[in-house]
Amino acid sequence: MASNPVMDRIKSEVEGHPIVLFMKGTPQFPMCGFSSRASQALKSAGASSFHSINVLEEPEIRANLPRYSDWPTFPQLFINGELIGGCDITVELFESGELARMVGEAQKAA
Repeated sequence: MASNPVMDRIKSEVEGHPIVLFMKGTPQFPMCGFSSRASQALKSAGASSFHSINVLEEPEIRANLPRYSDWPTFPQLFINGELIGGCDITVELFESGELARMVGEAQKAA
């Protein structure tokens, strides 16, 4: 199978950072409500810093990430290389306290 540079970049981003949020906009300036809620949940769960990628500025990533993750929508949260999910799952995990545990473990391991 031929190497795809965009898929390779996605893989290196996901594996190179303990917490990665692919979102529309940035944590400081989210460009959609779902991305805003997901990044707020991460911050509230104790993720003082996390790697984010603005898919609006990265059309190749925006086009290929759903194939990589098998998840159709944005935002997409990855912790320790594993897809956690989108906004609703991230917020549910935050409300249950599970996201804080996951974030804490990811930051300790980093």
